[in-house]
Amino acid sequence: MMAHAHGHSHDHGHSHGPADYNRAFAIGVTLNVIYILVEAGYGFVAGSLALLADAGHNLSDVLGLLLAWGANFLVQRKPTRRHTYGWRKSTVLAALTNAIILLVAMGGIAWEAVQRFRDPSPVAGMTIIIVAAIGVVINTATALLFLSGRNKDLNIRGAFLHMAADAGVSAGVVLAGVIILATGWLWIDPMVSLIITVIILVGTWGLLRDSFNLALDAVPAGINPEAVKAYLSDLPGVSDVHDLHIWAMSTSQTALTVHMLKPDAGDDDILIEQASRELHEQFGIEHITIQWERRPYLDHCGGSCEI
Repeated sequence: MMAHAHGHSHDHGHSHGPADYNRAFAIGVTLNVIYILVEAGYGFVAGSLALLADAGHNLSDVLGLLLAWGANFLVQRKPTRRHTYGWRKSTVLAALTNAIILLVAMGGIAWEAVQRFRDPSPVAGMTIIIVAAIGVVINTATALLFLSGRNKDLNIRGAFLHMAADAGVSAGVVLAGVIILATGWLWIDPMVSLIITVIILVGTWGLLRDSFNLALDAVPAGINPEAVKAYLSDLPGVSDVHDLHIWAMSTSQTALTVHMLKPDAGDDDILIEQASRELHEQFGIEHITIQWERRPYLDHCGGSCEI
């Protein structure tokens, strides 16, 4: 004999729902599109690859912001008969696509920088300084729009990290302009471009890894599955825990299914309520499905279940 139980935590501990960031996305996209047009224009006029590299990166970030914004909208759509989880996974796909776009864009910038080392071109140092300084202000302002949600949603974290990194990169471009003015070393421009590329690649790798893992339904990075199993095993009356699966429904919501051996059916409902509440509070798991079993279980997954 076995029984199925399903529990949700209704204590939504998020201080911001998906809709709360629509205004932040709108402001961030608008500011960065305007800046990209200015930066790219002056990059061509000044002959600065550092400015063009930063403009290309900012363009990829705008595309990433648009993807995240779209996913932020889709995640709010209600489940349907065909999409029983709704469109929550779209936030994961947006984060993964964002990481891939960044990698491709930076590959092109790195290639052009190497070519510039062979044939350095004169650049307007003061123009670089002024335009990049504007970028520091805009990117910092945009990053602050996503500051509060950076630890709760991979999409929001990606937006924050990219904008914060952009602010630092723009500061590096300012430094390149100062050095060029002071020394006349033209190789500083492609060198800064390569440094920009390395910084972005390092930051993007984490986003690519996390979003790829979530796309494959891996346990989210902030959750220890062994700790979850230990908690469930310690519940009153539970003698065994198996077939435990934890995966991301979106970049901010996590689901869990588990089979638990509990011979006594007396307090099943109370235990469901307790487990749902504490799994949410301790591990951030919100969508919980528990299957009770009254007798030692048979191996239904052929030894393929890890936990």
